[in-house]
Amino acid sequence: YSGLDPAQPYFQGTPTEVRLDKSDADFVDIIHTDSAPTIPNLGFGMSPAIGHMDFYPNGGEQMPGCGKNPVSQIVDLDGIWEGTRDFVACNHLRSYKYYSDSIIYPNGFLGYSCASYDLFQSGKCFPCPQEGCPNMGHYADKFKGKITKDFLKLYLNTGEARDFPLWRYKVTVTLSGKRKVRGYVNVALYGSDGNTKQHQITKGTLKPDNTYTAYIDAEVNVGKVTKVKFLWNNNLINPTLPKLGASTITVESGQNG
Repeated sequence: YSGLDPAQPYFQGTPTEVRLDKSDADFVDIIHTDSAPTIPNLGFGMSPAIGHMDFYPNGGEQMPGCGKNPVSQIVDLDGIWEGTRDFVACNHLRSYKYYSDSIIYPNGFLGYSCASYDLFQSGKCFPCPQEGCPNMGHYADKFKGKITKDFLKLYLNTGEARDFPLWRYKVTVTLSGKRKVRGYVNVALYGSDGNTKQHQITKGTLKPDNTYTAYIDAEVNVGKVTKVKFLWNNNLINPTLPKLGASTITVESGQNG
């Protein structure tokens, strides 16, 4: 049984008989997309973990792409009717959009088991453990035999619009050069199954021999990494023309470490 953002008003905190609960089926997986408190945030979905596996995409409260201005949201790519519904309950409705996308991407929407979204964001629950990560949505039940805990809270990030799945990578860059400069470092990944756009690894003071790490959520599962593109820029025009390079770049896939 898959719960798509189960309702919070009148249901959260009630006895298990009157709301969705893991006792309702052999396997219950939940997608929480609108679990902010109803008052004052108007969250329609409940926040407690109530299934065998509970997925909290983007932290489970505010979904990317739902903060658009009303005009652009109502005149939506999917038509005015869909746009109007999104204007009223965008976060709540994301659950079924993620679910429908998950059917097309059997290896997408990997959920990382973690104590909180903040810990997930900081990379504490990366990469997937030896048994792998479950897939949020249609293929969640592939993980059914691997659950050892009473409940499993899983976190992941998604895109702002279709296609929603993102793939998480840890990118570590060690810089080379003569002296420190200010600016930013971007990296793009190229692989056997596709290429990503540029993702920012760090900005501010860039120091040669220092190592910078970032967790990026790429819009493509690149497969086997074949090439990495390194780009840096110092935001100001600098007459001394400083040079900066990367002595090493390490890429780790969240899916298989």
